[in-house]
This record gives sequence, structure tokens and C-alpha cells, in this order.
Amino acid sequence: MSTNISKEKRDNLINKIEAIRTYIAETPHDENTGVLMVYLSELEKEVKSKKYGLVFEEHREEIDEILAENVPVLTEEPDLFINNDGQVNFLIEGDNLASLQLLLKTHRGKIDLIYIDPPYNTLKEGFTYSDLLVDKNDTFRHSKWCSFMLRRLELAKSLLSDFGVIFISIDDNEVGALRLLCDQIFGYQNFIANVIWEKKFSPQNDAKWLSDSHDHILVYAKNKEKWHPNLLSRTETMDKRYSNPDNDPRGVWASSDFTVKTASEAYMYPITTPSGRVVIPTASRSWVTSQENYEALKKDNRIWFGAKGNNVPRIKTFLSEVQQGTVCKTIWYRAEVGDTQEGTRDLKSVFGKAGMFTNPKPIRLIERILDISLKSKNATILDFFAGSGTTAHAVMKLNAEDGGTRRFILCTNNENNICREVTYERIRRVIDRDKYKESLKYYCVDFVSQKDKDGNPTFYYDYAPKLLEHVRELVELENGVNFTDNAQNAIVLTDEEADSFFDNTEALNPCKRLYVGHDVLLSAEQEETLKLLGIELFVIPDYYYKGLEG
Repeated sequence: MSTNISKEKRDNLINKIEAIRTYIAETPHDENTGVLMVYLSELEKEVKSKKYGLVFEEHREEIDEILAENVPVLTEEPDLFINNDGQVNFLIEGDNLASLQLLLKTHRGKIDLIYIDPPYNTLKEGFTYSDLLVDKNDTFRHSKWCSFMLRRLELAKSLLSDFGVIFISIDDNEVGALRLLCDQIFGYQNFIANVIWEKKFSPQNDAKWLSDSHDHILVYAKNKEKWHPNLLSRTETMDKRYSNPDNDPRGVWASSDFTVKTASEAYMYPITTPSGRVVIPTASRSWVTSQENYEALKKDNRIWFGAKGNNVPRIKTFLSEVQQGTVCKTIWYRAEVGDTQEGTRDLKSVFGKAGMFTNPKPIRLIERILDISLKSKNATILDFFAGSGTTAHAVMKLNAEDGGTRRFILCTNNENNICREVTYERIRRVIDRDKYKESLKYYCVDFVSQKDKDGNPTFYYDYAPKLLEHVRELVELENGVNFTDNAQNAIVLTDEEADSFFDNTEALNPCKRLYVGHDVLLSAEQEETLKLLGIELFVIPDYYYKGLEG
């Protein structure tokens, strides 16, 4: 039996702490006694902390300092609104930690699929942490990356529905750390696969060691028992294996071996071919079934002896009987899902030039993820490292192909103007070029201070009016609706706004849905008016108005 040395050391330390605690408890107490007991409890808690998993130095980011004193809110950029009277998608500019915390108010447990392509923390790529570029001289380079990912993945888990799944692109540099991190957050029991994606074809002859040709895509379910991948559609290559050389009225078929490796005396009978040749299985093999079953199969024209009737028997399988799809494998070749060069071509087809973004993911790669992940055509997809906007492009393309109403939410910062000049601009151009019936709201993360002008903490009611100014964006985000120049949707956040709305006949008649602030009190007459006109009433949740812990 093995001995857990670490446990022995840990138990020894705990015993020593307990001995010190007992000694202090038995001695005269003074003003320091309570403090020492607290110290001992903290030490004991640390000693008893996590025994297995990823260990790293946790770091605070600049955004942590901002969130400690401010409540994040969303502000719309109205000039960037793309209005096609279709379903509304969302692009959020700002630090994605703040964006994710806002999404907890609107989409907790509601996201069907998350795909992210986070920083890989390579020296070539560079990794910005708290507005500073982490480089090879930073001794906490990996710890900072793990801290950065930990916070965001914990929030991502809260956003996933019970049937949701997350796909995370990464390379060899941090795949080991990310795997342990995800095991800790999502649970090792919810690990689905480590997909290998062939991202390159040509070898890099200037590689110092080996030319890397692949990336990883880690896949975790919120609950593995509830999420199961869809089958992939059959390809033309698969179906070309089927033909009908004997004009069987049941349609095309393919033949397979009628023997098995395990020899069985009961399945070693002789078979006479139509040409008169007697055949038996080769050494160490036997027929796949009994002689009685063989005769039944032969009578049903399920046995094929070749065009001349002289071959070893094979069994026929009709295409109509084959599972109409294939199980997705864990190796995704570039021929199937594209590579980085194809991703660059995808982007160039939109902008007319290359160089807009380094190594964008190909549309076909995201299409594969959508194909195997989503059960519903009105699913919600989140990408909070949106980059060049490939996820949005793939979702819109799929909606156009099958009439779906899937929605996407993208989050990215605007470093080097990427959000406005690449992500947004790509979506806008694709919608125009391909005539997609999609609408897009562009939001920016902003902050409402929880302190007064002198830097002193204030009460919630002191800054609540400012939060009220940003409730409309949250309502739009959660419900996928648009209040801008849209007579069918209306929102009232105060009693005064409610009175004005009901006094305006022009606003009432075309309205289909009314969103009302949680503290707005409608009169009996106003509620009756809604019923008579068939206007749906939605009460805005009170947690919209509160801080992050509300």
C-alpha cells in the first residue's frame, strides 16, 4: 500500500497548530490572544487547502481595481447600430471580465455554446496583463495567465446552460495548465475531448526544433450527462462507396467482410459460391454468423459473391440502413475544417486585403463546432475573445443556410482599434455583402462609481439613478430586442414614463411588448389597457439595478 507523504506532513503541521492553539487557550488572555487565534485559523485553512490541481500565484489585474470601486454598465453606440428588422445580436467593447459580469445579470445559465480563442501566452504573440506586455523576463508569466483565465472561465461556467458546452482554442504552450484549470472549474468528469486541429499544411523549415502543425481545442460540458454531440453529416466521399452492381431494388449498397478474427468451430462451415467453388474461412478466422443465419441472409439477397459469383462471400449493407451521420473524431484535418491560411483568405474576402488580423480562425472550423454542439436553431452563442469576428460570421452564415435564428454575443477589447475596425467592420460588411437579415447592437462597457467626488464610499441609493440610465441596454441584451425606432417594443422605467406612455395613443396601438421597471406601479386601468390591446407585459428584474453582487 502506498504512503501519502504529503498528507503525513500536512497532518503533522495541523497537529502542531492545534498544540499551539491549546497552549494559548490555557494561558492568561490579553489583547493579542484573539489576534493570534485568528492567525492560527488562517494558517490551518491554508494547510488544509487544495491537495491536487494547478498551483499558481494569483494576481490582481487593473480591471479588478476598477471593479472594486465601480459598477460596470453598458452604453450603446447608436451610430453603429445595424438595423435590418431581424433578430438582434450584440458586440460588446471593453474588458471581457467586466462584460462577463454584466452578462451574469442577463444570461446566467442561458448560454448554449461558448467558443473562445484566448491569448496563447507565447513569447511571439505577447500577452497583455493589466495594460503591460508580459514578456520572457516576467517570472510570473504563467501565473498571470492562469489568474487571467481562471476568473473568466469561472464566470463562463455560470453562464452556460445545463445543456451547454465550451470549446477553447489553445496551443502547446499552455494546454497542460488550461486542462488542469478547466478540470478544477468545470470538473474533470465533464471533460469531453482534446481536439487536435491541423492548422498548417507546409512545415516551417526555420523551426528551431519541430514544426508545429496543430492547435488544441479543449471541450468541456456544463454537465456531461446532459450534453451529447450531434452527428456530422455524411460526405459525398462516404456515399461514393455505395453502388448497385446487381440492381437490387432496395437501392445502393456496400459490401463488408463476412469473416471475423475470433475462430469459432460453430462458424467454420463450408460455403458454396454460385460458380460452384467451395470456400471456408482462412486460418484463425470464422464466418461472422451461424450457417442458419447465413442461409437466411442468402435468401434475402444479402450475400455478395462478386460479379462472376466466384468470390469469397461478403455481406451487403444498404445506404438506406446506415446511420445518417457520423460520429465526430478528435482529429480535425485542414481539408475538413480549414486552416489558418484559409482563415486569412476568409478575412481577405471581406476586406479586400490581408493583414487585418493575425492567424484568424477559418469559418469552417467554427461551423464544425456549431454543427456538433447545437440542438436548437435559436441557440445563443457567446465568444468573449471575439478577435476578428469569425464566430459571428459562422453563425450568420448558418442561419442563412437553414433559416435558423441563432444569436451571438461577442466581447472584445478595442486594443489597436480591433473591435471597431475589424470585428464590427467585418460583421457589417458581411451583412451587407451577403444580404443577411441580421441586426447588431454595439455596446461599450462603462462604469458607475460607488464613491463620491471626494473618494468616499456611497450608499446604493446615491448612485442608483445612474444605473437606471443603463437598464435599457441590459433589457435589450437579455431579451434580444431593440427599442430604437421600434414601435413594437416599449420600455418605461419610472411612473412618469409610464403615464406618458399610456397617454400616447400613437405609441400604444402598434406596441406588442412593454417592459416595465420593477418599481413602477401600473394602475388597474393601465393594466386593463394592456390586456385589451394584447400587449405583453414584462417586469424588469430588480437585480438589473444593483451592483455585481445584487
